[in-house]
Amino acid sequence: MYRFLYIIFAASFLLAGKVFGQIGGTSTWNFLNLTSSARIGALGGKNVALSDGDLNLAYFNPALLTEDMHNNLALNYATLFSGVSYGYVSYARAVPKTGIFAGGIHYINYGTFTAADETGQITGQFRAAEYALYLTYSRAFDTCWNAGITLKPVYSSLERYQAFGLAADLGASYTSPNRLFTAGIALRNMGLQFRGYYPGSGEPLPFEILAGVAQKLQYAPFRFLITAQQLQRFDLTYTNPANPADIDPITGKPIKKNRTEKLADQFMRHVILGVEFVPSRSFYFRLGYNYQRRKEMMIDTRPGTVGFSWGFGLRISKFNIAYGRAAWHLAGGTNFFSISTNFSEFGFLDKSTN
Repeated sequence: MYRFLYIIFAASFLLAGKVFGQIGGTSTWNFLNLTSSARIGALGGKNVALSDGDLNLAYFNPALLTEDMHNNLALNYATLFSGVSYGYVSYARAVPKTGIFAGGIHYINYGTFTAADETGQITGQFRAAEYALYLTYSRAFDTCWNAGITLKPVYSSLERYQAFGLAADLGASYTSPNRLFTAGIALRNMGLQFRGYYPGSGEPLPFEILAGVAQKLQYAPFRFLITAQQLQRFDLTYTNPANPADIDPITGKPIKKNRTEKLADQFMRHVILGVEFVPSRSFYFRLGYNYQRRKEMMIDTRPGTVGFSWGFGLRISKFNIAYGRAAWHLAGGTNFFSISTNFSEFGFLDKSTN
């Protein structure tokens, strides 16, 4: 069984390609890092540890795909700024003595644009969109350990420019015997671009290492999550060339940070915090905080709730319905909508994997 672990981690070196410490603006296909579901959107944007039968959790860590997700279908939709929207659809099926498989598609639609020539004359309209096909396999090695892999063929169409490539995610997860504690790690978006937007071009993928833990309280309806993002690079700070130093808005002088403050800031940029309140199987409420998002997107004079997120979920009959909202900027935020169900509850596509 452990041969599978050796295979997937050996594959990581073959698929890694140019997986340096990319952050925003230095790689292509960053839509692969968009939050897929209302639940994760409400919990800060990323998760690799939480595991409780929700098919959407396997999006960030393929090892979270487990056999209790057999025959599950998940549908997700999110709205961004200026009419941009994206979605993710996935279905899972277990195969006895083999493991569990899932297939899905992730897309982003940038909308319709006005086309013009070099003189400014309008020539028509064009559309822009990107797609990724998700093919996931996961296997349990005992009652506590899981490992998984996702292959993602990627296609991008921006006006007349097209690009193709292949990305892969590798993950492992641990669940304590009492099912209250879970931990996970994932190497995401390893791979390369086979065909660039123009001949001879090629861009790196948005590689990222994620790790996290989740702890559910035994006698209270709370679950706490800590996720560490972008672990392949410690310093995630960005200096604006037009304003190389933080300026005190009152004195107009540069703000100097001591070494401890600087290290604390760099450390916290990796941290995403989340909490779930689950008083029953039919209702749950979630909160999240993304420090990196707040530091990058807030306006100093009006920080508001930038970096915070929230959401709730309901179980109605045989359907789980969830909503989430993440504050990105004073200009607005992202709305997430998710619905999932298990076909076995309707009495078709078989009720068990036996």
